[in-house]
Amino acid sequence: MARHLRRLLLLLLATVVAAAAPALAIFHFDFRFDTDGPYSGGMLSRHDMWRRRAAESRARDAGNSARLAKALGKDGDITAADVTVTPYTHQGHWLTVGVGTPPQPSKVILDMGSDLLWTQCSLVGPTAVQEEPVYDPSRSSSFSLLPCGSKQCEEGAFTSKNCTDKRCAYENYYGVLTATGVLATETFTFGAHRNATVNLTFGCGKLTNGTIAGASGILGLSPGPLSLLKQLAIPKFSYCLTPFADRKTSPVMFGAMADLGKYKTTGKVQTVPLLKNPVEDIYYYVPMVGISLGSKRLDVPAESLALKPDGTGGTAVDSATTLAYLVEPAFTELKKAVMEGLKLPVANKTVDDYPLCFELPRGGSMDGVEVPPLVLHFDGGAVMVLPRDNYFQEPSPGVMCLAVVQSPFKGAPSVIGNVQQQNMHVLYDLGERKFSYAPTQCDKL
Repeated sequence: MARHLRRLLLLLLATVVAAAAPALAIFHFDFRFDTDGPYSGGMLSRHDMWRRRAAESRARDAGNSARLAKALGKDGDITAADVTVTPYTHQGHWLTVGVGTPPQPSKVILDMGSDLLWTQCSLVGPTAVQEEPVYDPSRSSSFSLLPCGSKQCEEGAFTSKNCTDKRCAYENYYGVLTATGVLATETFTFGAHRNATVNLTFGCGKLTNGTIAGASGILGLSPGPLSLLKQLAIPKFSYCLTPFADRKTSPVMFGAMADLGKYKTTGKVQTVPLLKNPVEDIYYYVPMVGISLGSKRLDVPAESLALKPDGTGGTAVDSATTLAYLVEPAFTELKKAVMEGLKLPVANKTVDDYPLCFELPRGGSMDGVEVPPLVLHFDGGAVMVLPRDNYFQEPSPGVMCLAVVQSPFKGAPSVIGNVQQQNMHVLYDLGERKFSYAPTQCDKL
């Protein structure tokens, strides 16, 4: 009887373990971050913030354009000298994560134009100035270097890489900055109150020049192979960017929490296909087919905005680029329509990084100027309506400037930047290959 009972208990235990195994093998990263903006807690004026963001946007675009040109085999068409750039310092929103066991705090900037998660690391020598203590892998029981022959090293989309002492050494460009390091694995802890701990491939590295506003590193969210999204097989994510001049946090949601239907919006939810560039994985693309200024449809051929089979053109969405970029002839048509439509004199002085500025009424500000919305048309009939503050800025008192510039080289994409996305909840459904968005009061989420 006892033997029979033991066999029955063993059989029952085996059944329970077998049934539980699949559930244990599934990891769901359902999480929300409330990220800080680039100037939270700072003392810069609104005008200074706009000018600095514009300059840094051009620096970032110069770096990404060079990477894109290289991927498209057009190295001769673009160089970093094609635009005036400044150090990539305040781009994007950031959060603090725990690195290692026990966790060491690291402030990382969210970047949708790169895939590698990296933090400055004492293992590779001197580092740029940062607010948090430099991560020390010797204090972590979960740190492990990756060899050159590892899958992650072979598949990583680095600017360049080589083997040093059998380590996977890499180099990445960010605007005019360069980050170097070695590839490794480590335990990362997300969340100040509700913690999620995961093992990730990351870069144990340093900046070889410049700084990133006191941050420790970058958290890449591009479609690339080493992205947090790819490593954890996260099917979707969303964010809602508050205007950076408001100095408020912006929520970023992953997994099941990334669902526009769960949150209050101020306009209807619209959805378009999420396109894949056949050549590179630097950006996420959407099918823009036209542009209007108010009710006037501009004379922009849809084919000029299309993503081509050779990977050129198209329209990318990027949360860390400030200014919008438009290919020809879209930029020329928009500039002409704005000059005809605004009842303001064109400024006879230029503001760095802005191609078109207007003189405001004496003693007035941009807040008192009415302009028609900029409307982006997508394949299938969806539209993205951008109010004045999403495509105009006031970088100097008395001057109102178009926050849209021309794409830097033939074949570069149009880019919908973070100013165009402010107070809009956007969702990237990677599994269904869909991009959804809705006007939203982001600080109320």
